This record gives sequence, C-alpha cells and structure tokens, in this order.
Amino acid sequence: MAETIYSLNARSNDGQEVSLEQYRGRVLLIVNLASKCGFTPQYNDLQALQEEFGDRGFSVLGFPCNQFGMQEPGTDAEIREFCSLNYNVTFDLFAKVEVNGPKTHPVFQLLKNASRGLFGSESIKWNFTKFLVDRSGRVVDRYSPMTNPKKLRSAIEKALAESA
Repeated sequence: MAETIYSLNARSNDGQEVSLEQYRGRVLLIVNLASKCGFTPQYNDLQALQEEFGDRGFSVLGFPCNQFGMQEPGTDAEIREFCSLNYNVTFDLFAKVEVNGPKTHPVFQLLKNASRGLFGSESIKWNFTKFLVDRSGRVVDRYSPMTNPKKLRSAIEKALAESA
C-alpha cells in the first residue's frame, strides 16, 4: 500500500504512465467519471472549477469507470473525444479504472482507505464520487455523487489557502 498519493502512478487517457508526484503541492479533486450517467453534466462544473482555480494550484483528475450500471462503455479515445466535444474538458483524464473489488486501482484504494463513505463504508457507491486532497497529499474529504462540484468551492478555497 502506498504511503501517499505522490508515490503512485496512473495511466493517462492517452496511454502514458504518469507519476502522481507531478501534482505535489497542488490541491486535487479526484473523481470517478462516467459519460452515460445522470451525473454526467457535472463535467461542466468540474471544468469550471479547473478554470477558476487551476492557476492557483488546483487540479481535477478524472478517472473514468464502468463499474456502475455500465455507464462508461467507451474506449479511452472515445471517452477523451466525448469529454472534449461535449464539455470542453481540459482537466487531466486518466485511463478507465476499477474503483471497487479485487482490481481496484491503487489511487482509489488509497483514497477509500483515507476517507470512508456513508456509515463508514469503504466502497464507492456510484459514479462521480469525489475526493479532495490537500497540497501535502492528505485526503481532506470524500463527497457523494449527489454533491454538485460547485458546492466544493469553499473547501477548495480553504485547501488552497493552507500551505503544504
């Protein structure tokens, strides 16, 4: 098990291996995404947060996942095209991952261990679960799919104001 988010790697949506070390010192909002979900319009708000706070040291990291209702059936290229054409996404997209079960991606294993869900549950219940990570790599909070990203502005502001 990794000690911090920075010791992990993930494959980008275009197939490159990415060290999450490159995000050290940034506030992160890590989200499991799906393009055919009732929450898919949250892409607009996630992109708005990226545009508003990106220059201040904030990054949205999107991880597509097909584990909930088969709502992310596309290939990585199809997902990238969908996000670009429909939501003008410029935040970092990663390759499709699993967030629960024996093939859980290490990023989500770390996030789930650090911040439990409703009633102490570790598993992710649906698409668009969000994890806020501070500049030092510590998980600040976990937010349900129903939490609109716009409602995270004050938590993001607070995390940005704190030094690493």
